Order: sequence, then structure tokens, then C-alpha cells
Amino acid sequence: MNQTQWKYLEAHPGSSYKQLFLKGTRLRAEIIAGEMEDGEPDNPVTPEEIAAYRDLPIEAVREAIAYCESDPPEIEEDHRRDREHMQELGVIDAEGNYLRGTLPYPYPERPSEK
Repeated sequence: MNQTQWKYLEAHPGSSYKQLFLKGTRLRAEIIAGEMEDGEPDNPVTPEEIAAYRDLPIEAVREAIAYCESDPPEIEEDHRRDREHMQELGVIDAEGNYLRGTLPYPYPERPSEK
């Protein structure tokens, strides 16, 4: 599906993330979909619970989940950029394992923010 087919999702041109956000918010669709995984296996979090907690229409929550389940390339691209940035900072190694220590202080700007 392309972006024009989403009723509750939109791009944020000023964001370094290319994936879609819930309209009128700074909330990435991926965050909503990830909340489904926050529950226990025998007591999963439901879309209805997310909608109630976030004060969102249930249709918006379902659309965010459907968007993420469609495996849009922009989410993988965001993940790739985040991994590269964390490797540059020395937070993770090339395999994605977290390294001991702390983030550099002050936190450096991302290349896209300069």
C-alpha cells in the first residue's frame, strides 16, 4: 500500500524517521505496533487496550498495526540508520550487540540533524 491509502497515518517531513506517524502526533506507527508485544504471552495487549491507553480511535491503532505488518521498506531503512548511528557512537558492535559503558556526553547530533 502507498501512503495515500492510509487514513490515520502520515509522514513527518521534519523527522529523521521516514516511516509513517499517526496523524497529528509525533507517534510512529511502529511504536503502536510494538505495544502489542508488551503483554505477557498468556495475557497479550489488545488493540482496544492500546487505543484506550493512548486515547486513539481503534481504527487508527489497527491501521498502524496493518502498516507495520505490511513490512514497509522505510521502517527497515530507519532501523539500518539507527544501527549505524549506534555503531558510530560505540554503543553496539557490528553484530548489534550492546557494548558495556555509557553513551558519550554530550550526546552528539545525528548527521541528519546538523
